Amino acid sequence: MAIQTVGVVGAGTMGNGIAQVFAQAGFTVRLVDVAQPILDRARGTIEASLAKFVHKGKLIASDRDAALGRLHVATSLDALADADYVVEAIVEHADAKRALFTSLDALVKPSAILASNTSSISITRLGAATRRPDKVLGMHFMNPVPLMVLVEMIRGQATSDVSMKIASDLCITLGKTPIEAADFPGFIANRILMPMLNEAMFAVMEGVGTPDAIDSVMTLGMNHPIGPLALADFIGLDVCLAILNVLHDGLGDPKYRPCPLLRRMVDAGHLGRKSGRGFYVYA
Repeated sequence: MAIQTVGVVGAGTMGNGIAQVFAQAGFTVRLVDVAQPILDRARGTIEASLAKFVHKGKLIASDRDAALGRLHVATSLDALADADYVVEAIVEHADAKRALFTSLDALVKPSAILASNTSSISITRLGAATRRPDKVLGMHFMNPVPLMVLVEMIRGQATSDVSMKIASDLCITLGKTPIEAADFPGFIANRILMPMLNEAMFAVMEGVGTPDAIDSVMTLGMNHPIGPLALADFIGLDVCLAILNVLHDGLGDPKYRPCPLLRRMVDAGHLGRKSGRGFYVYA
């Protein structure tokens, strides 16, 4: 199956990054979101990202212009009717994703593969919301998408070998490394990462150390490139909470219980970098 046209649903941080890497790799990209201002902002972000690559000598200007020429935006899912491959990158909420997959299944051609960028939600459940569960899989990119090499590939209960091979080959075309994970809550990356971030939050709540002290211990003592609390702010505290809830509900183990401080901060709208305030304050 030749993939030529790729749809991306959701023009937030992950969606615009996914759209960028596909456009850079030569695919026609249709980026869909609910409102034109969101799409305009996403296109501006992609233009700025590509400009940085040109400035650093990693991309020539003509390739940047060609990539932007392959990027098209729309506010209706109808724009994806002829897509060969669709990546969902909307809010990390199971019911919203299932509803979207049902809509996409009714709209796109029968041969199209539907992938989710979910970082924790069951691919099997998403596939069950369609009539093509063999063509539904997880394709979890890392943030920031244009720079990070890993793509976590998740096979649902009914996902076919053919679909996984097509998706893995796509990753390689994008210059990414696909790593397969089983369809368990949080997969590999967040099954390991989120408990560390959560424990760092408990350490703040219990007065073990300040955010700066905790992050400094992990960067200076453990050689992590970024501290867990700064990383949580970068991911988005609301996203961290959503993933921890999936882990806690799906695995039933109290060790995944979200820190009460995290819940309180999300309730207050202190979501990290995107809101200007989380464990740190941002301009």
